[in-house]
Amino acid sequence: MLIRRLPPELVSRIAAGEVVERPASAVKELVENAIDAGAARIEVQADGGGLTRILVADDGIGLAADDLPLAVERHATSKLAAGPDGALDLLRIATLGFRGEALPSIGSVARLSVTGRRAGEAAHAILVEGGAVGPVAPAPFAGGHGARVEVRDLFYATPARLKFMKSERAEAQAIAEEVKRQAMAHPEVAFSLDLDGRRALRLPAEAPGESGRLARLAAVLGADFAGNALPIDQTRDGVRLIGHAGVPTFNRGNAAHQYLFVNARPVRDRLLQGALRAAYADFLARDRHPVAALYLELDPTLVDVNVHPAKAEVRFRDPALVRGLIVGALRHALAGAGHRASTTVAAEALAGFRPGASAAGFSAWRAGGWTPSPAETGVLAGVAEISARFEPAPPSAAGGFAEPGSAAHDPIDFPLGAARAQLHETYIVAQTRDGVVIVDQHAAHERLVYERMKAGIAEGGVPRQALLMPQVVELDPAEAERVAARADELADLGLVLEPFGPGAVLVRETPAALGETDATALVRDIADDLAENGAALALKERLEHVAATMACHGSVRAGRRLTAPEMNALLREMETTPHSGQCNHGRPTYVELKLADIERLFGRR
Repeated sequence: MLIRRLPPELVSRIAAGEVVERPASAVKELVENAIDAGAARIEVQADGGGLTRILVADDGIGLAADDLPLAVERHATSKLAAGPDGALDLLRIATLGFRGEALPSIGSVARLSVTGRRAGEAAHAILVEGGAVGPVAPAPFAGGHGARVEVRDLFYATPARLKFMKSERAEAQAIAEEVKRQAMAHPEVAFSLDLDGRRALRLPAEAPGESGRLARLAAVLGADFAGNALPIDQTRDGVRLIGHAGVPTFNRGNAAHQYLFVNARPVRDRLLQGALRAAYADFLARDRHPVAALYLELDPTLVDVNVHPAKAEVRFRDPALVRGLIVGALRHALAGAGHRASTTVAAEALAGFRPGASAAGFSAWRAGGWTPSPAETGVLAGVAEISARFEPAPPSAAGGFAEPGSAAHDPIDFPLGAARAQLHETYIVAQTRDGVVIVDQHAAHERLVYERMKAGIAEGGVPRQALLMPQVVELDPAEAERVAARADELADLGLVLEPFGPGAVLVRETPAALGETDATALVRDIADDLAENGAALALKERLEHVAATMACHGSVRAGRRLTAPEMNALLREMETTPHSGQCNHGRPTYVELKLADIERLFGRR
């Protein structure tokens, strides 16, 4: 086989294919260039799904006439800073663009026109067609300064690539999604998007800080997101995580509404997505996904943004630190939400309603109102004993729950109000000062029991059962090393193992709650989790599934008639138990209807 040197134009087109996979990729690169240029306003137009025409115009610093030839030359950039020794620093990339820049890649497969104007200078333009660069010439330019980049007939120079494009509608949707991601990453920049001459998006610039970021997220993700988002702001070892995440009952059927950013760069990273999934694993069923927009801020030297040609993936120097920060920050925020449920629950149940499930007064009631009795909050010794030992609440003389509370407070003033009735022996109807609350007694109590079980596990550890014959599990040497390195963590979860040669581990004990289990399959699942997510999710999820199943069987069942004291006791415990707004599968445990909504239903408002 002969080795041939490829012609330069073919090399350029191959390289372009790595960066510009579809029209949305070109839009991404051009928008990032505009942001790097300090633009406060970015206008995007696309016709024919971006294959016919793309225009990105900005009001950034612009391009001088001398800059234009370099702007379309491969591996020429203004986005690398010089280090102390004067050399360009590849490890400290503080801008969005870098990898050879996008303009020459786009110009090698399309007809490209770049027009730029610096403040106080005349405007000039340069044309590139299929990699052939034209001369710089004066050009008209509306506005003070900035740049206009127009791409026509994308991939005309590589017809084979056109065969793999989706429909114009699908490509247009991909462009819209890309612009939305960039808009969420940079709320201080105004964005506009027109598709085939029709207005698709208009986003004004927002004020800096959390309020502006949330306003931009609400404009992109919908107004409901703002009412159901939990603020996130945590820092660990110089890495900061900010953003907003939805309460568990505000979820979706896929992960399309999860947006992750690293140093203002939209990314799709398995580590970050896995951490987000792990944080919500305790609250959502496997087929439901949280809604979140999370922003990581860290020193550029701690993350490599050039591991992917399109810069869509990143690599962290300390992935365990990043994952732990995300999981810890999200769980802290979820715990702080208390019994709060999504404000969209009632709207979905009763079309047209939009109740505001209020958690106001929750902290005050926890501090100065009802306090659970020792029997209700006592620490449970272990998973194996929990189901048998658990009682829903201390029995009263009548055989039901003992009603907790304080004579100083009218139950109607509590966040979930005072129980007034039970419907179909399944739903509790409570009255608050300004509305009505309907509670699913089984779902709510199932969550309360589950939270007690978790507290017992955390306090007393997971009970273990010794294997009559220790079991040897054969693994790949690298997998065996990873599993053995987490032996202490696994022991806390009830799995005791130790290294057994270069490619195996010896299992001596397993969690008692799992009963008779396949230790080989369990360890191999753990090895896969450690390789992909850096944590033993398989074991945790199995334990949580057992606890959830036991909680389901140990809770108040639908169809059981409750007394008024029992119903009120359940409401009070919900108010003081984190995550009680949703059951173990992410479904809401209660619906709150404001009196004003009910009055509008009957035309009284």
